[in-house]
Amino acid sequence: MYTPKNMEIPDIHSISAFISEFGFGTLITQDLEATRLPLIFDTSENESGCIIGHMARANPQWKDLSGKKVSVLFNGPHSYISPTWYSSKPAVPTWNYASVHCFGIFHELDATETLRAINSLVHKYEPEILDSSELMPQEYIQRLLKAVVGFKVVVTEIHGKEKLGQHKKSEDQVGVYKALLGSQNNDSVQLANYMKQRGVGHGS
Repeated sequence: MYTPKNMEIPDIHSISAFISEFGFGTLITQDLEATRLPLIFDTSENESGCIIGHMARANPQWKDLSGKKVSVLFNGPHSYISPTWYSSKPAVPTWNYASVHCFGIFHELDATETLRAINSLVHKYEPEILDSSELMPQEYIQRLLKAVVGFKVVVTEIHGKEKLGQHKKSEDQVGVYKALLGSQNNDSVQLANYMKQRGVGHGS
């Protein structure tokens, strides 16, 4: 991913927070197959982190994949940017966005590790149902484990990018931020909130 220096997400803590918030990623293999999956980023095992998840066993993408290089793409907020929002002229339309692209080695998990990976995802999004024997009885979970393949990607390289208009003049940034925040488009508002949260591209 082409990433100018002034658009880099520079530290692993910011990248970890990004993936935690925008964890629905795309696993891409060398044959250009791609699968969209909810994923967990774990930095407890190694400094660069591991990406943990599971996919349907019926999905052939996982077969013969252990030990091979893969990439995982996480998309954050994004939106069209109108040149009419700038004070400066001339100007052209563009698209602002935040994204993290990880590279690493794929490893298949055993049944115990796979169950741990599934529980980590449930705990992240709805921890109160983990102990529900009505929703997830043990017999059902054991059947589920036979239908999925758990995996981890040991990350070797990460590129984080925030293209948020930080190269623009302050008054142009303010114009973009106000237009995004006042938009009826949810993606635009989400991008504005992200810019404010990150302190980038909103002119202050």
